[in-house]
Amino acid sequence: MSKVHNLLAGLGGAVALNILHESLKKTDKNMPRVDKLGEEALQNTLRYFGTEIKDEKVLYGATLAGDIISNGIYFSAIGAGDPKYIWQRAVTMGISAGVGAITLPEPMGLDDEPVTKTPKTKALTVGYYVLGALVTGAILSALSKKNNL
Repeated sequence: MSKVHNLLAGLGGAVALNILHESLKKTDKNMPRVDKLGEEALQNTLRYFGTEIKDEKVLYGATLAGDIISNGIYFSAIGAGDPKYIWQRAVTMGISAGVGAITLPEPMGLDDEPVTKTPKTKALTVGYYVLGALVTGAILSALSKKNNL
């Protein structure tokens, strides 16, 4: 699989993750709010450099773009290595990203409540990342089959 295919598949998985998150985030008070976590991380980074984003819409857009790009690059690694292990890598990387999303904020000095509020919130957070990874795996699998025909 080429690096371009891996990146495109990773972006597909990242977009799927964000569509799911954006579609569900306000449907229940216990839904994950990965966006809030990302906004805090971005503002903290910018404050370190002596600035911040004051406009909420700009902050939201910048956070969403950064999330899609970073998750896309992360998910692109699912395509590295032997294609017969795409699904194993997808599941492993999805679970790893989800567990990281709920365990790393606090040690990084971020408020973990948006992704750890309840057991449901935690499970859905992990599930979102697994879904993104599985979408990446499906795209890679489809591209692999297309290229072998």
